[in-house]
Amino acid sequence: MNRARFGSRLGFILVSAGCAVGLGNVWKFPYMCGQYGGAVFILVYLLCLLVLGLPIMACEFAVGRGSQKSVAQSFNVLQAKGGKWNRLGIIGVLGCYLLMMFYTAVGGWLLYYCYKSAAGAFSGASKEAIDATFGSLMGDPATMMLWTLIVIVISFAVCLVGMKNGVERVTKYMMICLLAIMAVLAVRIVTLDGAIEGVKFYLVPDIKQIEKIGFGNILVGAMNQAFFTLSLGIGAMAIFGSYLDKKRSITGESVFICIIDTTVALLAGFIVIPACFAYNVPQDAGPSLIFKTLPNVFANMAGGRIWGTFFFLFLSFAALTTIITVFENIVAYAMDVLGWSRKKSVFVNLVAMCVLCVPCVFGFSIWSGIQPLGEGSTIMDLEDFIVSNNLLPLGSIVYLLFCVKKNGWGWDNFLAEANAGEGLKFPRKMRFYLTWILPAIVVYIYINGYWEKFVSPIVKAAAAEANGSVGAFFGAVVGHSNFAVAAVWVVLAVAFLAWIASIVFRKCKAE
Repeated sequence: MNRARFGSRLGFILVSAGCAVGLGNVWKFPYMCGQYGGAVFILVYLLCLLVLGLPIMACEFAVGRGSQKSVAQSFNVLQAKGGKWNRLGIIGVLGCYLLMMFYTAVGGWLLYYCYKSAAGAFSGASKEAIDATFGSLMGDPATMMLWTLIVIVISFAVCLVGMKNGVERVTKYMMICLLAIMAVLAVRIVTLDGAIEGVKFYLVPDIKQIEKIGFGNILVGAMNQAFFTLSLGIGAMAIFGSYLDKKRSITGESVFICIIDTTVALLAGFIVIPACFAYNVPQDAGPSLIFKTLPNVFANMAGGRIWGTFFFLFLSFAALTTIITVFENIVAYAMDVLGWSRKKSVFVNLVAMCVLCVPCVFGFSIWSGIQPLGEGSTIMDLEDFIVSNNLLPLGSIVYLLFCVKKNGWGWDNFLAEANAGEGLKFPRKMRFYLTWILPAIVVYIYINGYWEKFVSPIVKAAAAEANGSVGAFFGAVVGHSNFAVAAVWVVLAVAFLAWIASIVFRKCKAE
């Protein structure tokens, strides 16, 4: 079976950018900016994107193009004799399925809000009524399931048409429309009365913000955002590398994709933060910023029905481009490993995904009693945590070390593939950085994710309760309601790292 190919260089760049551009850009980035000091955060974020995201993206693309396979088989094709890296391909396969189990539901929320905005449901509505809309959706599994299924069917329908005529063509037009809508919205928002203060907060660095928040907190927040925004580590990028010819270098194309990804994030901030300042609403409200705060802003804006519809339309496009491209990875997996036709792979995975999304949808209502990460958590929180805090960082470590270690693909092989074709070349002198420093940074991000999720809340609560007594402190830690859950997950975190290390450092003496 001949490998599918992109029809154009622009198609590859926009499809790959469509995979990277998602809710991390248009949902999380604006409120992270609000939480971590605006312009100061942006400057640190851009630096972290350069030193963290770009090298890992180049590694993932190179593995895909070098192997001409999806994540399920790419390691097997390229690894040195006796290597066991192919066992780690399960990280990518699981990551894609788990990501779509909850991402499709969020895509459904956005389409639903786009429909509600277009229908005028928010026009002239009270704050209480708009705030209640999201709660009503969460408590209505039938409505949530309907919109989730619509997203799933639309996305797999695009994959069914094919790589070039379906995924590439549709995603390319969606990305162009997304950028155009965002540009129009940004111009409209910054012309609102009071919006200029938001623009200043967003673009002008303020030393007082560093003193208030702490540079260490800003740095960790920027590192996390830069790392997670590109969806690296689960093979979502590698699949498009496998469809790419060797006319252009991997590094040069990765730079263009990072630029588009960053442009979307910055435009999203231009829309959200000035709007919050114009209407005097908190810009660091988290996810509720999208579904509660901003609908209230548009409800009180002249022409708000139109602008609100455009806003949720661009959010829907951002979600759909990611869903379509990850679905293509899932479809390609079955085609590569099982030898299925595209049609069979699409229909089997369509049915599977309709079933797999049920826990997330029901987790807000019928199955809300299931709280896998402790009190107040949902099934969606669990799925998100497994992907974002485990599979993405662990998978990124795998790609990095696979490209530098002799028992993997090896540094020379990686460089030859990454630098094949015209364009920016990957520096040979980066080997030490990719072998030791960057993996250490990713391990830190991985460990810090567990600390912030489980350990830190327990320690803070215990410290407040102990009043300086060491014995009381440890007693409060063990007696905390989430201690058992935290202990189990911390043990699993250590086990995951040990499993990867057992494969990565296999036959190290031969190196």
